[in-house]
Amino acid sequence: MVLSASSPSALAESGNSYSYVSKQAVFAVIGIIVMYALSKFDYKKYKNLYKIAYIGSVILLALVPIVGVEVNGAKRWIDLGFTQFQPSEVAKIGLIVFYAAYLTKNREKLKTTLGGFWKPIILLAIPIGILVIFQDHLSASIVIIAIIAVMMLIAGTRMRDFLTSGLGIAGFGVGALVLMSQLTGKGSFRFNRIISFLDPWADATGDGWQVIQSLYAIGSGGLFGAGLGQSKQKYLYLPFPHNDFIFSVIAEELGFIGCTVVILLFAIFIWRGIVIAMKAPDMFGSLLAIGITTMIGIQAIINIAVVTNSIPATGMALPFFSYGGTALVILLASVGVLLNISRQGNK
Repeated sequence: MVLSASSPSALAESGNSYSYVSKQAVFAVIGIIVMYALSKFDYKKYKNLYKIAYIGSVILLALVPIVGVEVNGAKRWIDLGFTQFQPSEVAKIGLIVFYAAYLTKNREKLKTTLGGFWKPIILLAIPIGILVIFQDHLSASIVIIAIIAVMMLIAGTRMRDFLTSGLGIAGFGVGALVLMSQLTGKGSFRFNRIISFLDPWADATGDGWQVIQSLYAIGSGGLFGAGLGQSKQKYLYLPFPHNDFIFSVIAEELGFIGCTVVILLFAIFIWRGIVIAMKAPDMFGSLLAIGITTMIGIQAIINIAVVTNSIPATGMALPFFSYGGTALVILLASVGVLLNISRQGNK
């Protein structure tokens, strides 16, 4: 799908139709090797590194405003010379490891409002604050908050704390974002995205362009699709066809049947992740498995919802499908950890 979706853009940018897929293939091989290695590495050893995982995640996020590079109008990447990567992707895994260990070590305090809700939330506020204030990366913040919230609930945090204090924090956060937008202009594009979500044809050549082109691609696919490689919208009509909107190309080329298969694959992955979490030999493994499963599942749901105009655009890639070398390696590494938990749970 990366080959099919990226070839027109690659040809226009570099004169080589295979420039994107050749890079992705290299990272795919690296990712599979890393996945295999981590599937053999005892996941319990991560528990002793949970503080390093948290501190490392915060430092990586804090480095972006200092040494980061701007891509497509957003400064969220660090350039390593041979590739670029988003520290927020690494931070997701780091925070999953940290919270799996932290919640396990403090399990007896999870039924209290202070120990089970406020302390974990205060720790989460630091990386989220860096993401929102300095990187203006709300989509990553939402995913991380959702992952940690699921892990906290599974660990034993009381639902009533989320329904009382949690809703209050959410309301305060939305108000702070609106105020920041009004005072600094930062994040004002999100309101335009909401307007274009409600009526994309109101600004068909502006903010509504990518949604409209995505819907054209999906509608053109029909039941069985136009055939692999036969998408028309990927020819510089659809923005980021090999990345954020690759599902639109899948819909146009493979049709409703192809989309159903992709959604079923993600559903099976989520189901298997939950089963692995239930059979894990300890609480740390269970929380680690549910965190990884939630991370991949939420990103897939958000991406598909965006390209079908079910929610406003967020800039979320489709796991395993979208172009992005380091993201693919991180995803496959996460699956390696999941496989190790599964192996130990089946002993």
